[in-house]
Amino acid sequence: MSYSQVVITNSNFSLGTTGRIGVGLSPNGEGNMWKPLNLSGQGSLGGRMEQNDYIDILPAIHFTPKIIGKDSTNVTFQMRLGMYSANGQFVGNVSSRSNNGLTFILPEAYVEARNIMGSKWSAWAGSRFRRYDDIHISDYFYFDDHSAQGFGVSHKNTELSMLMPASSDSTGVYPYNYEVTVAGATNPAIRQRMVWIGEHSIILKNNNIIKLLGEFHYVSASSKNASKNYPSDNGWVAGIKYNTSLKTALPGSFNQLSARYGSGIANGGDNGNTFTWATYGAPDLEGKYTNAYSFTMVEHFLLNLSQKFSINGYGVFTKSKGGSSSTDKAEYFNGNQLYNQKMDFVVGFRSLYYITNWLHLMEEVHYAVRKDGDNPEASMWKFSIVPTIVPLGKRDPWSRPHIRLVCTMARYNDYARNNNYSPFLQVNQKR
Repeated sequence: MSYSQVVITNSNFSLGTTGRIGVGLSPNGEGNMWKPLNLSGQGSLGGRMEQNDYIDILPAIHFTPKIIGKDSTNVTFQMRLGMYSANGQFVGNVSSRSNNGLTFILPEAYVEARNIMGSKWSAWAGSRFRRYDDIHISDYFYFDDHSAQGFGVSHKNTELSMLMPASSDSTGVYPYNYEVTVAGATNPAIRQRMVWIGEHSIILKNNNIIKLLGEFHYVSASSKNASKNYPSDNGWVAGIKYNTSLKTALPGSFNQLSARYGSGIANGGDNGNTFTWATYGAPDLEGKYTNAYSFTMVEHFLLNLSQKFSINGYGVFTKSKGGSSSTDKAEYFNGNQLYNQKMDFVVGFRSLYYITNWLHLMEEVHYAVRKDGDNPEASMWKFSIVPTIVPLGKRDPWSRPHIRLVCTMARYNDYARNNNYSPFLQVNQKR
């Protein structure tokens, strides 16, 4: 009889953080009020230089068992604590009460075991930010953002997972919630969605990668105790992404091209996120999303052209429609009127001029268009110039932290200005 002895010798601890802390004002704004400039419904698409403060703290414990005669299994337990304010400042000489509510979130708490007992198998369970390529300058995880609670396994280049995203928001974020009455009390209950996901990466020459994506979504009918009855519904997603490494004067250059189609309740992706389960639009007369769809194409590249200059650019096109036959507004589950069709088109780039190792000059230009329903197009041009101190002294687009002085200007078309199509315009009707 033979066996492998597993001894946990010690655990390693790591602590990471992401976030932004800053101050801002608008010279021509009402009361100098600073507000984000991007078009409504597009989130950080169009650049995120004016993003509000937030802080994430990421503690993780890493276990590396000592295994006699086999490779080690790498085990990680990670959490993420996020903090932000929905209304103004939350760091400095303020309290949560004076700020009308400091928000804490726990988007990650999961355990992952990689290369189990020296094999090619890995597994994870919990709630995690499970996402891959993003357009960094717009914080847009565009193809395979599967950040939710669930579990999954992988073998070599193939990943299978099951997610169960749900909402317990008592305001009624349909079609996830419905009301049930038990012992005379009416409470919101979770109408949970199940998402099965398959992903496979094909490694080509020069480490170029083709990634294939497939998803199936299902939400069951509401229970017999529900005050309203909703039918079961489903949807599916198919997508392909091609990552190419590019040879330039400095390493790290790439081109990424992807296309994704979601059908039925899997047509999600709006307001700067790309969650396929965040169903877009209104249902049909039967309360279903049978004819709903969403199509997204993304182009993203980085060129490290020399010791002096890099450029990072992107383009995003999205066309989405809900379950209703309407091309404009339609009635949602809770009686509200929602837009049932939309189009987003955004292009932009960031140039980085390395004045010295520690002083970089960034410029950004973005053009964004948003069309909701049968409305005319709302559009915006935005330009930023950003002198940046880089304490680590690296001529690299990814070197952090940054200390930035941000100067941003935006110009809107008449429809965007007249209809307050950005957080800034909701306070200041300026072109």
